[in-house]
Amino acid sequence: MGQGLRQRFESWVMRRHPPASEPVALIRRRLYILPTRYGYAFAALLFLLFLWAVNYSNSMGFAFTFLLAAVALNSMWRAHDNLLGLVIHPGVAEPVFVGQEAQFSYRLDHPGTAPRYGIALQWQDRPPQYVDVPAQGSATITLSIPAERRGRLQPGPIRVLTRFPLGLLQAWSWVNFERGGLAYPRPRGRRPLPASLPGGSGSGLGEQGLGSEDYAGFRSYAPGDSPRRIAWKAATRGGPLLVKRFTDQARPELWLDWRLLGIDNVEPRLEQLCQWVLQADSAGFQYGLWLPNLKIPPAIGVGHRRRCLEALALFRL
Repeated sequence: MGQGLRQRFESWVMRRHPPASEPVALIRRRLYILPTRYGYAFAALLFLLFLWAVNYSNSMGFAFTFLLAAVALNSMWRAHDNLLGLVIHPGVAEPVFVGQEAQFSYRLDHPGTAPRYGIALQWQDRPPQYVDVPAQGSATITLSIPAERRGRLQPGPIRVLTRFPLGLLQAWSWVNFERGGLAYPRPRGRRPLPASLPGGSGSGLGEQGLGSEDYAGFRSYAPGDSPRRIAWKAATRGGPLLVKRFTDQARPELWLDWRLLGIDNVEPRLEQLCQWVLQADSAGFQYGLWLPNLKIPPAIGVGHRRRCLEALALFRL
């Protein structure tokens, strides 16, 4: 199918099946089927065999041609039924930063008594990811979706397809879910953490030498973390990058304030604030976030970090 014709067809399908908030069952009216390029080549071969049988009035040629045609028709029925009845659950993904790829995990449930082979999910023109779904069981397929801008990350239409059993025909459907992921701003900026609390109370960065630092375990690496705090010994053993956490008994407080950044554009400000949030969290400071129409009081912890990053991701001026 030409690219323009394909896009018009997909738009027509999406109008018939708007984004869903619940799992989608693949019923007959949602399924489509067309020959693959191997299927078209097979059809051309059948046509040539039929012409040869007619030209020579060869009964064995007729029998062989009709046998191959019956096999093709049977494979069409099998490909259609290989998708029929599958239930696709909305994808779930952890938040990522702009420039990274979110990993959306889709669960495929099969209530039937016969296994389904060669089921794939495909996002846009990326290579499809295949899996076999056991009888009365489920399987999971993970798709990588790039985060190109901050905010809600919606994968859009996902193609469910199969070419089982012979690869001559492709049966497919589209699913589109309202649920998506979240893309934080890209952590980028060269400004150091603010040294005082504008308009607040407590201590700034200048007091970070007070008190004593206590070791508080490890956490996963995040962009913007200081290389000096990375657990390099653990990384050499092949595990994920971990960052050492320390807590300062003096608990210096910081205000990460939108007003401190004299940048005209919104996105560079949010990127710098995102960088500050990661740096303050890595250093173990109590920090608050000050945005137009939003003020998050100083706190620490993973939950507070996530709340600040979500505020930056969903910010609208």
